[in-house]
Amino acid sequence: MKPAERILALFATGFYTGHFPFAPATFSTLVLGIPVYLLCSLLSTYWYVILLLSLIVLAVELSDRAERFFGKLDCSYIVIDELAGFLITMFMVSPGLITITLGFFLFRFFDVFKPPPANFFNKRKKGGYDVVMDDVFAGIYANLVLQGAVYFFLS
Repeated sequence: MKPAERILALFATGFYTGHFPFAPATFSTLVLGIPVYLLCSLLSTYWYVILLLSLIVLAVELSDRAERFFGKLDCSYIVIDELAGFLITMFMVSPGLITITLGFFLFRFFDVFKPPPANFFNKRKKGGYDVVMDDVFAGIYANLVLQGAVYFFLS
């Protein structure tokens, strides 16, 4: 494996968390997404948004390349999209055991069931954009529900 391919695999697979033998997306969200969110929660909203948008762009490019590298559309090893989706879920949410736990389960729920338009991107599978966008929408849905839960029940 060439050095560039190693770097691609490292980031696209979420530091190899995508190679977990079962439920790699869930595992990656748990062991990578939560710690990254906790670090990002220390940032101002401005820098969180800059980081998140940069991550989405990077995730699209890396997912596209990783699909070709692994030779499979929406390969289960690719989990950088889960990281982006979870950071969207947790956007503007204060870190705490309840909010992180609820955010984790909400994101996984919407990522698995993929309500429209997430299901459109999941079915189309035409490259990195589609790999990432279904998680972006899952993150948006999860964030809206989480924001409502925080506002009505947790504040």
